[in-house]
Amino acid sequence: MMANETISSKEQRIVLKRLLTYLKPHKKILAIALFLLVLTVLGDIIGPYLIKVYIDDHLMIGNFDMTPIVTLGIGYFVIQLLNVVITYYQNIKFQELALKVIQQLRIDVFSKIHRLGMRYFDQVPAGSIVSRATNDTEAIKDMFVSVLISFVQAAFLIVGVYFAMFFLNAKLAFYMLLLLPVILYIIWLYRKMSSVVYMRMREKLSELNAKLSETLSGMSIVQAFRQEPRFNDEFDRVNEEHFQSMMANTKMNSLLLRPIIDLVYFTAIVILLFYFGWTSFETAVEVGVVYAFITYMNRFFDPINQVMERLALFQQAIVAASRVFELLDNEELEPVQQNKPVQVSKGHIEFKNVSFSYDGKQDVLKNISFTVNPGETVALVGHTGSGKSSIINLLMRFYEFKRGEILIDGQSIKEYEQQELRAKMGLVLQDPFLFYGTIDSNIRLYNENLTLQKVKEAAEFVQANDFIESLPDGYGSHVTERGSTFSSGQRQLVAFARTIATNPKILVLDEATAAIDTETEVGIQQSLEKMRKGRTTIAIAHRLSTIQDAEQILVLHKGEIVERGTHQQLITQKGLYHKMYLLQNGIVE
Repeated sequence: MMANETISSKEQRIVLKRLLTYLKPHKKILAIALFLLVLTVLGDIIGPYLIKVYIDDHLMIGNFDMTPIVTLGIGYFVIQLLNVVITYYQNIKFQELALKVIQQLRIDVFSKIHRLGMRYFDQVPAGSIVSRATNDTEAIKDMFVSVLISFVQAAFLIVGVYFAMFFLNAKLAFYMLLLLPVILYIIWLYRKMSSVVYMRMREKLSELNAKLSETLSGMSIVQAFRQEPRFNDEFDRVNEEHFQSMMANTKMNSLLLRPIIDLVYFTAIVILLFYFGWTSFETAVEVGVVYAFITYMNRFFDPINQVMERLALFQQAIVAASRVFELLDNEELEPVQQNKPVQVSKGHIEFKNVSFSYDGKQDVLKNISFTVNPGETVALVGHTGSGKSSIINLLMRFYEFKRGEILIDGQSIKEYEQQELRAKMGLVLQDPFLFYGTIDSNIRLYNENLTLQKVKEAAEFVQANDFIESLPDGYGSHVTERGSTFSSGQRQLVAFARTIATNPKILVLDEATAAIDTETEVGIQQSLEKMRKGRTTIAIAHRLSTIQDAEQILVLHKGEIVERGTHQQLITQKGLYHKMYLLQNGIVE
């Protein structure tokens, strides 16, 4: 569903039906809540009838026999008291029901986000995803809490009130029944008009979140390049559009909600009084019946008003739910695995005529073929946009490919279970990501099989132990979001330790030493030599000095392998690699 599309009545019914399926696991709570609601409705219907009996059978004829009067009074008081108590527990149950539904819905959304492919995150801003998982699900919660109670209560009250009115005066009750089509038409008209407004409101709120998320994530760049005025202007524009959509909603609600229903209510009262006035010329009118009818009309229109007022929440919830379900139904999943019982044992990698496109139009990889034997290191070099990272993305199964084959130990990577594939691969990126927590938790990633001793051994292996031990709390030192309090080199060392701690068969290094100073890099290169024994390593490198000992170097240009060989062989060829080498070493021919 596109952002500018509205939701038809049929689609709204489908969304509502799907939302209600979340109630199935909580049938017991729902049954209790509805039973309590029925009791409160009975109390609302019986109360006015008791007062009608008092007025007509006692007050108007001067019958002040205390026994029946006291009985009526006690009965009325008990009913009102029970209504208060029952309403309290009814609200608790409906709230519990709503919170459980939203809890499950958010779990589904969060789980789905982890299963989505990288293509989805390339296309959808992070702030928009956050908005769907938080703001949209919160709107759905409001529907279950407020709207569900109001709608069900209104349904019970309308039925109960009409039964009571027919019991008192069938002819007048029939006249009042003619108001229902008018009310239903108003509800239909509001739903039709509001779906457009609320879709725009949710989209603009999502844009606000996306803009705020982008600004916060890149605040250092925003300030460094003095982009504050531009971002303020962009935020003001989106904020103004959100304001205008909110005002459109306010104007619509001001017309179609309380005022127009009040007009129908006053019309009903006029009809009621006119009827009793007209019939008073022919027969006596019981005051208690007049009181009961007016009270029942209030009982009838109160839930109608509540329903109309909550139609706004209902429409917001339906639109929000459609956005949530759009995410849940998104087919841009991570690549599908056949989940055969295959294990990575040696780490032999082979690319066979692999071609790949991110957008389905322009290939970023063209007929890529190469082999990496167990224990060998293959380096990928080339200018920006040559396709190096795309090869890594396919090997890690971040993206699906349809042309060519990628084999590990002679088996297609599509046949491996994802858990097996990822467990046997160690990935270190140029910009390492550290999670909020401690150094220890960032290295072990909550793997209970890794003891603190193994964590320390991994850190020592990549020469990260010295800087970690120098921290006040050592491995228990606090890590802020993204590890912002550590240098880029320190973050990279922790990422190296995290990778080595899992003892992978295949190492994937994407510019892994780019952020590390020369002195530290020398030590890591020594560690890498030990790590490569018995492991297959694929390394992307801009510093050609770091991959001179690789068994094979692949030079990529515009998605194709244009040169391959060892460092010395490529230097001898005097091709693209030779030019890159001379450029990096400041040699002019």
